[in-house]
Amino acid sequence: MTGANPPRVCIIGAGCSGFTSAKRLKDLGIPFDCFEMSDNIGGNWYYKNPNGLSACYASLHIDTSKWRLAFEDYPVPADWPDFPHHGQLLSYFNDYVDHFGLREMIKFSTRVVDATRKSDGHWSVTLSTGETRLYGALMVCNGHHWDARIPDYPGIFDGPAFHSHDYRDPFDPVEMRGKNVVVVGMGNSAMDIASELSQRPIAKTLWVSARRGVWVLPKYMDGKVADKASMPHWMPRALGVALGRSKIKRAVGRMEDYGLPKPDHEPLEAHPSVSGEFLTRAGCGDVKFKPSIKSLEGRRVRFADDSVEDVDVIIYATGYKISFPFFSDPGLRPGADNRFPLFKRMFKPGIDNLYFMGLAQPLPTLVNFAEQQAKLAADHLAGRYELPPREEMEAVIARDEAYYLKGFYKAQRHTIQVDFNHYVRDLLKEIERGARRTGQRGPAQRKPEMIGGQ
Repeated sequence: MTGANPPRVCIIGAGCSGFTSAKRLKDLGIPFDCFEMSDNIGGNWYYKNPNGLSACYASLHIDTSKWRLAFEDYPVPADWPDFPHHGQLLSYFNDYVDHFGLREMIKFSTRVVDATRKSDGHWSVTLSTGETRLYGALMVCNGHHWDARIPDYPGIFDGPAFHSHDYRDPFDPVEMRGKNVVVVGMGNSAMDIASELSQRPIAKTLWVSARRGVWVLPKYMDGKVADKASMPHWMPRALGVALGRSKIKRAVGRMEDYGLPKPDHEPLEAHPSVSGEFLTRAGCGDVKFKPSIKSLEGRRVRFADDSVEDVDVIIYATGYKISFPFFSDPGLRPGADNRFPLFKRMFKPGIDNLYFMGLAQPLPTLVNFAEQQAKLAADHLAGRYELPPREEMEAVIARDEAYYLKGFYKAQRHTIQVDFNHYVRDLLKEIERGARRTGQRGPAQRKPEMIGGQ
C-alpha cells in the first residue's frame, strides 16, 4: 500500500457500513467504486427493500438510542425521540449520503456476483451486469442480518412458518388475528414481534419457545436511556460487569416473577435482549412460555416437556448466518459454527487488501461501528498504517476473542461480540501503532467516548 498511488477499492454494499466507509475513502482521496444491489442505500434499514434482504417490520424502533447511533460528524435531528423508528433512521442515512455527496458515487441495482483474488493479489470482481473489473482492494460491507437461520425439527408443520426476517406486521406475510402463534427465540426481534402479536385484539394465544430463559433488559433505567451509561475505561472489566449485573437485577427483578423461565446464566453473559414492553406482556399473561420445540406434528407442535399445542403459525426468530455469496474460496467463509476470526474484526491474516467492515455484534451499537473501522482501513490504503506481522496478528486475534467472548455462553450468536467503547479505543491505539510502523504518525483521533454525541 502506498500513499502516492492508493489502489482503487471495490466496496460491496451501501448500507451504513458501506456508505460510511465510502465517505472516509472520499475524504482521503482514495478512488473507489461502491456497488449496491438495491435501488437505494440503507440495506437492512430500508423497509420493504426490493432486494428482499431487509428485516424491518412496520413497527420497528431501533434498540440503540439516538445518543449512541449518531455518526460522529453528522448529528441526528434534535427533535428525534430517544429510540427512533426505522423510517427516521433511513431518512438520516439518506441525508448523510446526500450531505457528503456520496450518492453519485454509488452504482445502484448492481450486484457483485463473484469476487476472486488473483495470484498477483488483485481482485477480479464480476457484476450482475456481466462486466468484470479488477481492483487493488476489496471492502466487504454486505451485512450479517439477512441470511436467515431456521432450525430443523423432526416432522412436518402443515401451517405457515417463516423467519422473523419476513415478518412485516400482524397481517403480512399471513393474517395472524385470532390465531395460535409460536415465536421461536428470545432475542430482540422475537420480543418485539411477540409483544406486538400477543395483544388481545390480535393473536388468540402467543407462545414464546426457547431452549433457555434470558434476562430482559429495559430501555430505561433510573429514568434515563440505559445505553447512555458506559463503564469508565479505567475500570477493570470484571468490576464493571459485576456492577452492571447488580443494577440489572435490581431494576428488573426475577424473570420467574413474570412467568418466564429462570435464566441459566447471569445478566451480560448473553447478547442483551432489550424490550420496554415484553415483560409487561408476559406479566399480563399475554405472552406464554414454552421450552424448545421437540417435533412438528401437522397442525400441532410438541415441545421439549412433551406438552402439545394446536398451532396456526410459527415465526422463527432464530438469528442469521454470516454469508458472503460472492466468495467461492472456502477460506473466505465462516465455519459451520459461525466463527470467523479476524484481526481487529477486519483483516484475515495473509490477505492485506481485503477489509471486512461492520462484521461484529458490538454493544451497544452497530450503526456507526464501520465508521470507526474505516479510519484504520483508509489509513492502511493511504499508506499511513502498516499491519503487524502475521504471527502477531494471529496472537492478537486470540487475545481479543478471549477478552470479548469470555463472558458469554457458547453459542453461534456470540461469535462476533465486541464491546464498542473498548473496541474503538483499542482501534485508535492500533492506528497509532501502525503509523509508527510506517515511520509516520497519523492525525489525532477522537476518543471513543465522544462518538455518538456522548
